[in-house]
Amino acid sequence: MKKVKYFCVLVSLIAISCLSSDKSSINSDDLSPNSSENFGIVIHGGAGTILKNQLSDSLELAYKTKLEEAIRAGHQLLKSGRPALEAVTATIKILEDSPLFNAGKGAVFNNNGNNELDASIMDGATLNAGAVAGLTHIKNPIDLAQMVMTESEHVFLFGQGAEAFAATQGVEMVAPEYFYSQQRFDALKRTQMKEAQARVIHSEDAFYDPFIKAGKFGTVGCVALDKNGNLAAGTSTGGMTNKRYGRIGDAPIIGAGTYANNKTCAVSATGWGEYFIRGVVAYDISALMEYKGLSVKEASQEVIERKIPALGGDGGVIAIDGDGNVSMVFNTPGMYRAHMDKDGVLEVGIYK
Repeated sequence: MKKVKYFCVLVSLIAISCLSSDKSSINSDDLSPNSSENFGIVIHGGAGTILKNQLSDSLELAYKTKLEEAIRAGHQLLKSGRPALEAVTATIKILEDSPLFNAGKGAVFNNNGNNELDASIMDGATLNAGAVAGLTHIKNPIDLAQMVMTESEHVFLFGQGAEAFAATQGVEMVAPEYFYSQQRFDALKRTQMKEAQARVIHSEDAFYDPFIKAGKFGTVGCVALDKNGNLAAGTSTGGMTNKRYGRIGDAPIIGAGTYANNKTCAVSATGWGEYFIRGVVAYDISALMEYKGLSVKEASQEVIERKIPALGGDGGVIAIDGDGNVSMVFNTPGMYRAHMDKDGVLEVGIYK
């Protein structure tokens, strides 16, 4: 009888062990591929009056080529398991180094014939952020924005103070001449000529000039979701052609031009900064998702297609949520943009 009892106990222990093993196996499966391998990245190079019949084939190809180069670099980092913040910074630096976009090397000129650069970055996991504005010697403003976020107790630094901090961090600095572009300088002169004729500052008109229009909306940005489920966003710009009085737009303002929150989404904006600041565009999209339960696309459309036009502004946003869903919404004729998902499917666009 004792042997029978012993045998029953032994069988029960083996059964429990098997069930436990099965349960562990199931949990392990739940953590692999689909849930942990999801990631994605979206970029923009500015929105505005971008018309196919007024953009040469060679210039269109140049834009698409650079957008693809930038997003593939960020995607490769995400694919290898690197954090979203790293991918955002690396991607934006490629766009900053290109004279095609109004950021870094391609920054527009202000009214005094100088280049003033702004940038911001935000970590969706911690809500930590860094921003800089009024830079004249920093090769890659997004680098300094990240340094402000990680190496200082502050969020937003401006002008000479920001550059003094940059010197303590070893951020690459260049002479102002580095940013000089004949096309951008000519665009400044044309803008000033039009302004003198119209006698209205920042007047709008019917003529098309890709370098003047890009100077108004040529901001660059990137949003990303990494394999750990963390979101990040970054934005960089040279501001508005012919800007005066130390004008700062939405790009370096957390909540207006840049925002990231793991609860909702990561957003980077491009448009008429004054309206995007008033509308707190990037945060508004996140808030609509968090408090109203809208999807990332629905929230972006609500803000860009209804709220901002009602104020009189225009532009666009890119956004990505924690599930990899993306939005690339704009209310202008075009927006330079690209998206890559976890499978490496690439989408590059310019026009509506």
